[in-house]
Amino acid sequence: GPREQLLYVPCIYRNTPVAQPDYLATVDVEPRSPHYCQVIHRLPMPHLEDELHHSGWNACSSCFGDTTKSRNLLILPSLMSSRIYVVDVGTDPRAPRFHKVVEPEELFSKGQVAHPHTSHCLGTGDILISCLGDPAGNGKGRFVLLDGKSFEVKGNWERGEKVPELGYDFWYQPRHNVLLSTEWGVPKVLRDGFNPADVEKGHYGRHINVWDWSSHTLLQTLDLGKGSIPLEIRFLHDPAASQGFVGCALSGAVHRFYRTQEGDWAAEKVIQVPSKKVQGWLLPDMPGLITDILISLDDRFLFFSNWLHGDIRQYDISNPQQPRLVGQVFLGGSITKGGPVTVLEDKELQCQPEPFVIQGKKVAGGPQMLQLSLDGKRLYVTNSLYSGWDKQFYPDLLREGSTLLQVDVDTERGGLEVNRTFLVDFGKEPAGPALAHEVRYPGGDCTSDIWL
Repeated sequence: GPREQLLYVPCIYRNTPVAQPDYLATVDVEPRSPHYCQVIHRLPMPHLEDELHHSGWNACSSCFGDTTKSRNLLILPSLMSSRIYVVDVGTDPRAPRFHKVVEPEELFSKGQVAHPHTSHCLGTGDILISCLGDPAGNGKGRFVLLDGKSFEVKGNWERGEKVPELGYDFWYQPRHNVLLSTEWGVPKVLRDGFNPADVEKGHYGRHINVWDWSSHTLLQTLDLGKGSIPLEIRFLHDPAASQGFVGCALSGAVHRFYRTQEGDWAAEKVIQVPSKKVQGWLLPDMPGLITDILISLDDRFLFFSNWLHGDIRQYDISNPQQPRLVGQVFLGGSITKGGPVTVLEDKELQCQPEPFVIQGKKVAGGPQMLQLSLDGKRLYVTNSLYSGWDKQFYPDLLREGSTLLQVDVDTERGGLEVNRTFLVDFGKEPAGPALAHEVRYPGGDCTSDIWL
C-alpha cells in the first residue's frame, strides 16, 4: 500500500482538568507537507465523558473482492458512555464528519451490553464489536453486531448459554473456524483506577476464550494464569497460519496461541518481561505492563510496549516458538532517573534509564498504543492507556498532554531508533492538554485488517 499521509487519533478529555468532549484528531504525516506533524482537523464528539478508545473500519481486507464496499467509515466505540460513533472519513479524509451515532440505549436494549471496545468488520459487511460488560457495569464477555449499512444494532453475535465473565479484545479467522477473545476486567471496578486487591478478588481476566466461528458458541477457555490480564490479541496475518500472540499486562508475559494436531487450541509462554523490585511505587514489584502488541504485515516482527517500564521491544518471530529480541528503545516510563521510584533490583538493566526528552519536551507517561507503517519502517507511538489509569499512574500526563512519536525500524537486522524530527505534542491543543490514544491510517493498518 502507499505510504501513510494522514493519521486518525482519538483524543480524550475524561478525567483531565479540561471539561470538553473527546475528539478525533487528523494528523498530517506527509514529510513534504507544510503541515507535517500538525493536527489539521478536530472532530469534537457531541457529548462529554465518552472515553473514546479503540477504533475500527466499516470495511477491511475481509471484504476484498466486494466492489460495493469501501473503507470510508471509521467506527469509534466509547468505552465509558457506550456510544458508538460512525465517522465519515471518505468524503473528505482531511476533515472527517459524523455519519451516525448509535446511542447506548440501543446497545442496552438489543444486546444487553455496554462498554464497547474492539470493532472488526466482517466479510458480510457487518461490524462485530466486543464489549466489557453489561449496562450495570458488571463484567460479561459478549459481542454486538451492527448492520453494515444502517449501523443499527442487530443483536448479539454469541449464541448458547456459555458466556465468559469478562471481555476485551478479539481476532477472528474463518479459515480456521475460530474467534479468540481476551479479558480485561469488570468495568465498574476498573473505571476509576487500579486496585491490586481486585486481582485477588477475580475482577481481572486470565483467559483466552475460544469461539466456534460458524456456530458462535464458546468452545474452550485457555487459562494464562491468575493476574495475567491478557489484553491485545493478534493472529499472524497469513490466513493459513493457525497461530498468533497475546500480551498479558500484569504478568508481563507474551503467550503464543496455536491450533494443536488434535484440532483444539493451546497457549504457551514465549516471552517474559521480569518485574523490577522498587520503592516509592504502588507495589514492591513493578511489572512492565504490556499494553499493546502488534505484528508486522510480513509476520516477521512482533512489537510491544511496556507502559510502566517505559520501553518498546521488537522481536524477530521467524521462529514463533522462540521470539528473539532485536530492538529496544525507552520513551519515558515510571523508572526514569530523578523520579519518585528507585529501582532496587533489575534483572535486565544496569541503571535506571534517563528521562525521555525530544525537541525540548520531557515526555510524560510511558509508550502505549502502537501502529506500524505498511512497509514496516515507521512505528507510531502514543502514551495514554485509559484516562482513569493515566490519572493514577502518570498524573503529569493529564497536565501536560500526550505525545505522538515516530520510531524508525530496521527491517533487515532489527533495531529501533527514535526519529528526533517527529513530534506531535497534544499538550498544546487549543482546548488544553489531551490524551491521545490509538492510531489508524485511511488505507488500513497492521491491527485492523484480517485476511481470509
